[in-house]
Amino acid sequence: MSDTKLQVALDFIELRRAMKVAEAAVAGGADYLEAGTPLIKSEGLDAVRKLRDAFPDRTIIADMKTMDAGKIEAEAAANAGATVMTVLGSAPKSTIRECVEVGRHFGIQVAVDLLGVTDPVEFAKRAGELGISWLDVHCAIDAQMQGSDPMSLLKQVRQVTDLTVAVAGGLNSETVAPAAEAGADVIIVGGAITKAIDPRRATEDIRKAIDSSQTVKSELFKRGSADTIREILKTVRTSNISDGAHRLPCLEGIRPLQQGVSICGRAVTVRTLPGDWAKPVEAIDIADKGDVIVVDAAGQPPAIWGELASESAKNKGIAGLVVNGAVRDTADIRALSFPVWTKLVTSHAGDPHGVGEINQPIEISGQAISPGDWISADDDGVMVLPASQAVEMANRAANVLEMENRVRAEIRDDNSTLARVANIRRWEKKGGGADAG
Repeated sequence: MSDTKLQVALDFIELRRAMKVAEAAVAGGADYLEAGTPLIKSEGLDAVRKLRDAFPDRTIIADMKTMDAGKIEAEAAANAGATVMTVLGSAPKSTIRECVEVGRHFGIQVAVDLLGVTDPVEFAKRAGELGISWLDVHCAIDAQMQGSDPMSLLKQVRQVTDLTVAVAGGLNSETVAPAAEAGADVIIVGGAITKAIDPRRATEDIRKAIDSSQTVKSELFKRGSADTIREILKTVRTSNISDGAHRLPCLEGIRPLQQGVSICGRAVTVRTLPGDWAKPVEAIDIADKGDVIVVDAAGQPPAIWGELASESAKNKGIAGLVVNGAVRDTADIRALSFPVWTKLVTSHAGDPHGVGEINQPIEISGQAISPGDWISADDDGVMVLPASQAVEMANRAANVLEMENRVRAEIRDDNSTLARVANIRRWEKKGGGADAG
């Protein structure tokens, strides 16, 4: 068995849910339990006390991320039963020293989180002088959503320090073995365990990967880049994209011809007049396999697309069509299984005058769409992911799906309800604010 320790980051906001996963993780082989920063902010240091009471033989980390008042916060963490507390490396040196001094008196170790440190490698070289015990190499959640990971920094830090080095940031059963090989003494895993349908099994897989120095395949808990965005979008729903993007709406009024169909691909944009089907048809020749043709026909009839265009597009490998306007021959299009989302359906078409543009910015339902933006569409509607934000939006959608999977499992396993699992009443908006009086 590897000497590398497995730490589970319990980044919940409800203590009951955190304790349930902690129990499963310990059963699966987790060494350390972390009261994550969201949990401490939500539940206070009672979260640490409950973990200490329930797991007296485990190392308990209070992820305080202290920036000031080092003495007060370190003492509070120690008195609550924490084995380790964290302070940010970007905090004043005096704050770090205060935490270390408390540690000497109260028997709590101090871990410095390198998150936000301007030169983390240089900091790591001199970290021993501060009297700390650990260094946390941490790729923040928001950075993960943009495709970043902690592996490069981990290798650099490991080369310059003999302190205990922990690593965190989107690790899963496919990446923990490389992290251990890169020199991590402690591997911190959050979502790959806390959002798993079966947290015990997930912990066992991760422990196995660490001990065997081999990857264990994971279908979820992976963040993508520009090269893998299509694979991510194939796994999520438009509702996940909306939730991950602060409830971004879909294209209003654009509905699918067929139910049970979903597509994703880069946009080939078309602007045309109502009924003028020349540019939409020409776009088939311009589009690549897997692209989505998006047409703005002013949201009015006559139709600019029908069965023959669909046959042509399907033959070319086009992923689908989105029309702010009208289409026709819908029975034939459904028979072809060519995915179409449209505002209107009508029998009559116009004529091919050739007015309009291809691959120029357009606007539908108040949303700008540019060539190369990503389109995701399903039964609920059509979502636009601007190219500059698409990686982050796709990763955040995957994160939403994973969290929903965990909630779904809790509802089923506990024969519970959504209101109970999510503790809705606790988070309902209370009185006060501008309307109070």
